[in-house]
Amino acid sequence: MRLLLVLAATCASVALLYAQAPSPEQLAQERAQAELEVPKLVEVLALKPSMVVADVGAGGGAMTVVLAKWLATGRVLATDINPAFLDEVREYAKREGRSNVTFFQGLAASANLPASCCDAILMRNVYHHLTEPETFIKSVTASLKPGGQLAIVDFPARPGSALPKGVRANREGNGIRSSLVEEELRRSGLAHVRTIQHWPTGNTNLVSYLALFRKP
Repeated sequence: MRLLLVLAATCASVALLYAQAPSPEQLAQERAQAELEVPKLVEVLALKPSMVVADVGAGGGAMTVVLAKWLATGRVLATDINPAFLDEVREYAKREGRSNVTFFQGLAASANLPASCCDAILMRNVYHHLTEPETFIKSVTASLKPGGQLAIVDFPARPGSALPKGVRANREGNGIRSSLVEEELRRSGLAHVRTIQHWPTGNTNLVSYLALFRKP
């Protein structure tokens, strides 16, 4: 009986993990957004096709795949804390013929990337989920080359929205203010370059922002 209970609990955990994988409709929507957003990231980060860029919190993989397409002679390092998501991104990259993607299993307190490996790192709708932001950003900073840039794309919390599990109350809900991101990243030792509101198109109906930082 005990063995059956353990097996049932294990299967339930696995099912929950894989139930979070994006649907085909979500993937199509994410791909369209990535096709719109990546050229703007290329401009903001001054990316060159030979650079190494990490997509931290790769999720469904659209940003990873489109970045890998653009970085034709470079490399994308895709990380996620969810192994099911990494499997999805791995298959996505294979279907798209993207052989210039390397995968890393992320951790709650670390992006788990090699030291000084990246010209730039993207964290898209990830920062407000961090339960150990100082430790995590320390790992991200260690993975940037000197002069490397970190782009954080996120959105302010909607009033009354629920805090993600384990995050600090000063997030004020599901999201985080750009001013708080700037404050925390400055304390980590990164230099704030600029923050672009209404990311990515400038449409004032958009609440997302891009906060850009540079490693000294």
